[in-house]
Amino acid sequence: MIKLKRNDLLFLLVCLGLGLLAEQSFFHERIGVSYLVFITGFYAVVLGRYRLAFHNRRIGLLLMVSIWVLAGTYAFYDNLLFRGLNMLLIPLMVFFHIVLITSPDGTKWSKPAFVALLMDKFSRGINYSVRFSKISFRKVFKNMTDNTAQVIKRIFIGMVIGLPLLFVITGLLMSADSIFQDIVLKVPEFILGLNFIEGVFRSILVLLIGLLFFGIFQVLHTHSKPKEDFSRLKEKPALNWDGITAVTILILLNSVYVLFAIVQFKYFFNEELLSGYTYAEYARRGFFELIFVTLINWSILISFLKLVREGRKKLKVVLKVMYSLLVLVSGVMLTSAYQRLTLYETAYGFTLDRVLAHAFMIFLMVVFAYTFIRIWLEKLSIFHFYIIIGLIFYAGINAVGLEKIVVNNNLERYEETGKIDIYYLNHLSYTGLDGLMDLYEIDPDYPELKQILIDRKQSLDGMKNESWQSFNVMKQKVTNRLNELDL
Repeated sequence: MIKLKRNDLLFLLVCLGLGLLAEQSFFHERIGVSYLVFITGFYAVVLGRYRLAFHNRRIGLLLMVSIWVLAGTYAFYDNLLFRGLNMLLIPLMVFFHIVLITSPDGTKWSKPAFVALLMDKFSRGINYSVRFSKISFRKVFKNMTDNTAQVIKRIFIGMVIGLPLLFVITGLLMSADSIFQDIVLKVPEFILGLNFIEGVFRSILVLLIGLLFFGIFQVLHTHSKPKEDFSRLKEKPALNWDGITAVTILILLNSVYVLFAIVQFKYFFNEELLSGYTYAEYARRGFFELIFVTLINWSILISFLKLVREGRKKLKVVLKVMYSLLVLVSGVMLTSAYQRLTLYETAYGFTLDRVLAHAFMIFLMVVFAYTFIRIWLEKLSIFHFYIIIGLIFYAGINAVGLEKIVVNNNLERYEETGKIDIYYLNHLSYTGLDGLMDLYEIDPDYPELKQILIDRKQSLDGMKNESWQSFNVMKQKVTNRLNELDL
């Protein structure tokens, strides 16, 4: 049963205001500084609702900083890849964060049971919003006569049955007559052109978002006893794998990997390419295979560390030695892959994909280094570290501006070799355009560069003035610089 106090009703108005802010931030123009504005408003509501009664503060602080960093990239950078990823990740991280800080201290947030808790909280939040809406509807129409209620009910049933039939029949008639089809296709455009209709749709959207926020916040309130919710979501008992079987698998794999590592050391100290190979052939030959094998090794290692439980001392030591050897040979593979990619970049230039691959390999090296320590210090939590380092890594590559690194490295390479792919830089976001202007200042006579800049300037001049939601620091800086550039 939902019992609302006066403060809860006031909080409902706050949530509707937050829903309005979300609608204004995300459903009008291209998202820019509006993401930061919304996150500011959202956490102001969180602070107002829960004061400073937060739990799990250290990981909570790391999560909140990461969320702010990712939201800030919409205002300061314009990387299309990260824009798309962050549209999915930031809401998930925000929900993870608010559930975590409203759960009791000591909550095992790195365990699978916490995912079940997240799903439970979300479903309960939606159910709360639905039940609240039903109760509110009944109160609004409590003076309605039974006949009127029955009429409304029958109309609703008729809509549910009739609308699917309408779509099917309309589709058949459109197939039968092209003129009728043209008229029907213009109806949505006409409806969207009506400001009143658009206002109704936007009001419904604000109401739905506000009710969703209200339901989730009500469920997460400190009086909702999150400790009881978490305790009843128990993890399944862990499986146990046989230690001798694991040792057998590891010996077979490590014997091949050690041979591969010995061969690779021949190349690490030799700057020249193998005879008969070009840079492209050497770099591409086996790069993806090496990364894939490394990921397989990581998966095997994690599985064995979590599932193999061996009580015999000698076998336990043998397992640890095999684990350590697997980590070391995986490090050799990563080093080989890193070297191959570096050679390829030296010959053909830098791209976002290649720099991301470099960053991912460094991440894997850090992960394997920690895993090596964890092999010998069993009390360390492995997934706890993986989640934290993964969070720091992802927030970090968003914050540093990878496209700027790509552009700067390509410009340095141009000064050394005279080679640069201006079409790739033009394909990047406004950071790439900024790099093209740097190149123009270095070499104004570079073939076709001037025409590309003229075309981009005309394109920007033809764009309409964007609203405050789309404001972006990099775009503003590059646009001003291009307007001032003497072409």
